[in-house]
Amino acid sequence: MTDQTGNTPPAALNIAVLTISDSRTEANDTSGGYLAGAVREAGHNLVEKAIVKDDVYQIRALISRWIADPGVDAVVTTGGTGVTGRDSTPEAVTPLLDRQVEGFGELFRNLSFAEIGASTIQSRAFGGLANGTFVFCLPGSSGACRTAWEKILRLQLDRNTRPCNFAILVPRLLEK
Repeated sequence: MTDQTGNTPPAALNIAVLTISDSRTEANDTSGGYLAGAVREAGHNLVEKAIVKDDVYQIRALISRWIADPGVDAVVTTGGTGVTGRDSTPEAVTPLLDRQVEGFGELFRNLSFAEIGASTIQSRAFGGLANGTFVFCLPGSSGACRTAWEKILRLQLDRNTRPCNFAILVPRLLEK
């Protein structure tokens, strides 16, 4: 079904946002707060927002619950993708993925290079698909989250983006 402009009406995805940090709280979670607002502003449903410690098992437990829930279409995380200290998001999440979206991390680092230069090499941002749910793991800075959302995710989670987008692959929307 298309509208007068030939576009398919926007489809609201059900998106969960997870902040991974040993120090963030609801009061100072600027990155998670930005993502939650951006999800809503784009017309999607924020199904849950949570904060967990940078602990492999806490991260896996919550993301596993979300990817097992047919009502969650995508998960966006912020934090834990660096190369120092307790940064463990890639180690926690990649075993849960059925397949990786290799180009996501590559494109993010390319876009980020224009903003922060060679420091982007320290980002292990990545994306993938697990049980029909898209999972995107972003760095913990608000600037990095803004770059990833505005230049990649906002567009790829909109089923009117051409020539292709992730939204058309969401199992719940394929049934319509």
